[in-house]
Amino acid sequence: MFVLFIGFGLAVSGGVSLIIYLNLLTTGMTFSDYLLFVSTRVECYLFLLGILIITLSIYIPRRKNNHYL
Repeated sequence: MFVLFIGFGLAVSGGVSLIIYLNLLTTGMTFSDYLLFVSTRVECYLFLLGILIITLSIYIPRRKNNHYL
């Protein structure tokens, strides 16, 4: 559960950065220029890393120890 929250936090911070950088489109940049700019920013890789961590924490099963005394 902790890993899921870490992934969620990273995805939110990266997604907010992507949304903030959308303001560059109003300054005259084209969408391809925007994508090239975003691909060079480290903050935006947090979005992809967060989505990956969320996916892995949901779909990879963990060991369950059912040892009852």
